[in-house]
Amino acid sequence: MPDFRSFRASTVVMRHSDWGEADRLLTLYTREQGKVRALAKGVRKMTSRKGGHLEPFTYVTLQLAKGRDLLIVTQAETVNAFLPLHEDLVKTGYAAYVVELLDRLTYEDDGGNPTLFKLLVETLDRIEKDSDAWLSVRYYEMRLLDFMGFRPQLFECTNCGREILPEDQFFSFNSGGVVCPRCGVGLPNLISISIEALKYMRHFQRSNYGNASRARPSLEVQKEAEALMQGYFTYILERELNTPGFIKRVKS
Repeated sequence: MPDFRSFRASTVVMRHSDWGEADRLLTLYTREQGKVRALAKGVRKMTSRKGGHLEPFTYVTLQLAKGRDLLIVTQAETVNAFLPLHEDLVKTGYAAYVVELLDRLTYEDDGGNPTLFKLLVETLDRIEKDSDAWLSVRYYEMRLLDFMGFRPQLFECTNCGREILPEDQFFSFNSGGVVCPRCGVGLPNLISISIEALKYMRHFQRSNYGNASRARPSLEVQKEAEALMQGYFTYILERELNTPGFIKRVKS
């Protein structure tokens, strides 16, 4: 991180935890510096004016000062509070899932990524506005994999390199993509993927959001694609995610 004393940052609050008697420790994703931690002093006091600006999923402009060990929040101005995300538990779950993925895949002080910040803000906005967030979340997953260097190979077999034909295939988390039926026989740790689910995943991978949003997959295909993507992220992260279970419990 460069040697600065104070700077302004466009920020999404990812999560927070209580610190001391009245402070909060924030994990932030900023356009300028990527993921950082900062201390918001006194925000748990009833008289604090900053507390309402620093809730999870809030898009906020912060003035941050360099402290001895942590950044210190000195000013906060909300750009978009995304209030519906806090009023609907399903939307809360999806927003938390989006943030959890980003949190797990990024490191503190690894530099700003304006494109990734833009994707995060746009996805929170889509979850807020859409009646069904399935498509916006799947699109986010695919773009996030691209940006983080884990783009799945969906058009050629990861084992033999041949073009994938229009038939049911296998997917390998280990090789990061589709395995054709001829190569898949006898190979361990493969899961099946229908040609319909593969079609939509390809569509999300090569389309902008406007084109991707025209997709109308069946509920069965939605469940298949969702399970596959979450399985792939679990493999990459080497641990299960917390938020998918919360979303399932809320929906049921």
